[in-house]
Amino acid sequence: MVNLSAFIRFHALRTPDRLALVYGDQRITYAGFLDRIERMAGFLHGRGVREGEVVAVLMKNSAAFLEIAFAASHIGAVFLPINYRLAAAEVSFITGNAGAVLVFADTELAAAVEGDPRAVLVDTAAQSDGRVLAGTAGPMPPMRVRGTQDLFRLMYTSGTTDHPKGVMHSYENFYWKCMDHVTALGLSAQDRLLAVGPMYHVGAFDLPGVAVLWQGGMICVLRDFDPDAVLAAIEREKLTGAWFAPVMVGRVLSHPERGRYDVSSLKWAVGGGERTPEQRIRDFTGLFANARYVDGYGLTESCSGDTLMEAGREIEKIGSTGRALAHVEITIRDEAGTALPPGEAGEICLRGPKITKGYWKDPEKTARSFFGDWFRTGDVGYLDADGFLFLTDRKKDMIISGGENIASSEIERVIFLLPQVVEVAVIAVPDERWGEVPAAVVVLKEGESLDAEALDRHCRQHLASFKVPKRLLVREALPRNPSGKVLKRILRDELIPASQEDTP
Repeated sequence: MVNLSAFIRFHALRTPDRLALVYGDQRITYAGFLDRIERMAGFLHGRGVREGEVVAVLMKNSAAFLEIAFAASHIGAVFLPINYRLAAAEVSFITGNAGAVLVFADTELAAAVEGDPRAVLVDTAAQSDGRVLAGTAGPMPPMRVRGTQDLFRLMYTSGTTDHPKGVMHSYENFYWKCMDHVTALGLSAQDRLLAVGPMYHVGAFDLPGVAVLWQGGMICVLRDFDPDAVLAAIEREKLTGAWFAPVMVGRVLSHPERGRYDVSSLKWAVGGGERTPEQRIRDFTGLFANARYVDGYGLTESCSGDTLMEAGREIEKIGSTGRALAHVEITIRDEAGTALPPGEAGEICLRGPKITKGYWKDPEKTARSFFGDWFRTGDVGYLDADGFLFLTDRKKDMIISGGENIASSEIERVIFLLPQVVEVAVIAVPDERWGEVPAAVVVLKEGESLDAEALDRHCRQHLASFKVPKRLLVREALPRNPSGKVLKRILRDELIPASQEDTP
């Protein structure tokens, strides 16, 4: 049986007192977690939710978030986590498109579901779990038998290049994902994972996320990201692993009090979302002396984590996101779908049992997303002779200036060498002569400055002249999705109308 609550029941019967979840002052054993799942399943069933129907969650991280996810699986429903940063209209579009029959929402997010008769408000910040709903629960339904091809979850993409679309995850996708992450990271019942990224995203829920519970380990859930809280949790709970978005890593490594915490228990942290600079890796191991930074590559359509960097290869293969996991195949294809040799950049395509079969109610978009049985990621990269993947860009982020293709990531790596730069994104802006030219958007360290002339001078030492940014804009922060990827479409929308400003 591939129902999610099956492996919780397995551990609850054998090690009932073993810790499964920590959230706030809640310390939940496997027996306790199974009880909460069954009670929540009774609530869902009592509200009329039936097999195959969609249950949506608009919530920050909490114990209740996981209870609802597992309870939905328990009764054979489909779980739909939603980005809680979205506006009410966006939430309405997603729940409507998915056909959700119930929408759980944090009380602090009530405005996003105001007037929705499907909404159930839960004060997870105060209550810490979903037992408050148990009083209105119906009889606890039996665990439904799920097949490998049954739909487990819908996840709507962050829309870095397009309108959000519902990615379908089957139980096959999810379980093969768990198997690959257990193998690659060596997960066991001794692992104690920090879940601090938003769990509506594959980074926190899947990389490796619930795979730790599959093995009988523990997950420490933080409601929001805060560097102090992260370091304190690692020290207090002796956590062994974590997933961090790149911006989180930067804030932890720059935290002025980072040295006063005992973080020696941490063995690894999975990152990703952008190519990690060598100095960032060295800074990480400087703080977490017993841990390694595991760069990776993946996407919502693959339940995340398709490549992971191997221990000891980080510096030798700097700039790479690692090699494909055990049950993932990678090929690089040109626009016609022809496979390209090692070293030649093209579209990254994936194949394997953890890859989605397509998009919810959108057969045309699904068809456009495959070359045969190879999923087209929309990302550009190449494989070296050893099979290590190197990202160069999203196809949408390729700048074409005067007929020359320019990878924005190449310019970003050069700008990142400037000591005053904390974050950088390079986008294309229209130019009458060249069609497009690069523009740099930077976030600076507090008290630092950078002008267009200094940027121009620095970049010309490392780049061909046509690659040098023609415009500079300084911002307090870059817009990012939950996995840490910069939302360049937002920068384009904001900056292109003002693209004549700050010209070198």
